Amino acid sequence: MNDKKWQAAPLVWGHGPRVFEVFLEPTCPFSVRAFGKLDELLSQAGEDRITIKIRLQSQPWHMYSGVLVRCILAASTLPQGREAAKVVLTAIAAHREEFEFDHHCGGANLDVTPRELIARLEGYSGVKLAEAFAIPDLDREIKWHCKYARQNGIHASPTFMIDGLVYPNIGSGDAVADWVKQLLPEV
Repeated sequence: MNDKKWQAAPLVWGHGPRVFEVFLEPTCPFSVRAFGKLDELLSQAGEDRITIKIRLQSQPWHMYSGVLVRCILAASTLPQGREAAKVVLTAIAAHREEFEFDHHCGGANLDVTPRELIARLEGYSGVKLAEAFAIPDLDREIKWHCKYARQNGIHASPTFMIDGLVYPNIGSGDAVADWVKQLLPEV
């Protein structure tokens, strides 16, 4: 895969005029909670009324954040594109503690290498990631996500934007119906 052209599929679902961007760190418990609501949000609001865009927000206190963000974006370069990335995100969310340090600084994961982490994620997701993970210039996609977040003043996850504006009053603990009201106040 290293010698071929590659393209990361955008992590976008729906095709409506209202754009809901969700900035997520894959092992953050609040991001995991928000990620778990996105399918229901799309169902309730309607694919023809909203567009959901996942933006990855790597955070250094989640010690394997960079490796996992690279895995998700690597999955998006595979033939299944965004769906492979979603499967990888789902696997991380379902097994979050196996990809995180205890109290951000210790525990069994302290002895895990990035290669072992990739193999663990391949096992949980069923997505073969190692070759795509090794794409030399995959970091351009990672940098794009990071730059986009910084340009929008986003430093923590989860953060939510509607039509390019940050909505600090939206939280991962909100009911999906409340998100719908924020997105589609006319409903």
